[in-house]
Amino acid sequence: MMKGAPNHLVALALMALACSVASAYDPAPLQDFCVAVNSSTEAGISLARLDFAPYGLNPPHTHPRATEILVVLEGTLYVGFVTSNPENRLITKTLNAGDVFVFPIGLIPFQFNVGKTNAIACAGLGRQNPGLIVIAKNIFGSDPPVNLDVLTKAFQLDKNVVNYLQKKFS
Repeated sequence: MMKGAPNHLVALALMALACSVASAYDPAPLQDFCVAVNSSTEAGISLARLDFAPYGLNPPHTHPRATEILVVLEGTLYVGFVTSNPENRLITKTLNAGDVFVFPIGLIPFQFNVGKTNAIACAGLGRQNPGLIVIAKNIFGSDPPVNLDVLTKAFQLDKNVVNYLQKKFS
């Protein structure tokens, strides 16, 4: 029995030695840091605080270059996003303080304060410049305006409705 014990100790020592010199490699280490350069192509992260009045809304939008993770600090938010074609499925959840939700890159998320009090959330985005496209504002408030016939046909709306929306968002 005693003769086997040193073999186990030797094996254990070799495993400990191997583990102590093992290392991992990140193929893109600069993506883990926010590099101070004036370029929108650099990787990094962004952090935003969102303050919601009672029944306040962060309207449907998209971040074309980043996934978003939202942490509710105070209040209650109804959040969601719409998946891409062909499903166009709505995924929603009501979040309370301490809850977390992830919005995949390029999809269309929203956040709505369903409470009677203020709500606060913190959003982390996986890029230094994630981009922001507020759907209604960008479509109906562009300068110059998108052609009336294009919007009428695309959204299957009456021209008067499109005119109204363009005036509202311009």
